[in-house]
Amino acid sequence: MNKSRQEILKETAATHRASLQKHLQHRLEVARAKGDENLVRQLEAESNYLS
Repeated sequence: MNKSRQEILKETAATHRASLQKHLQHRLEVARAKGDENLVRQLEAESNYLS
């Protein structure tokens, strides 16, 4: 299987974005559990930026 460099870069970028979203979701869950509304708002804004 011979992928072009561009295909590999696209796949890597997609994987990286998915990882960021997963970690962000976890951080949101923890902030909500702690009742840290300020952090929740910041993380939601970050999530919107990444979307």
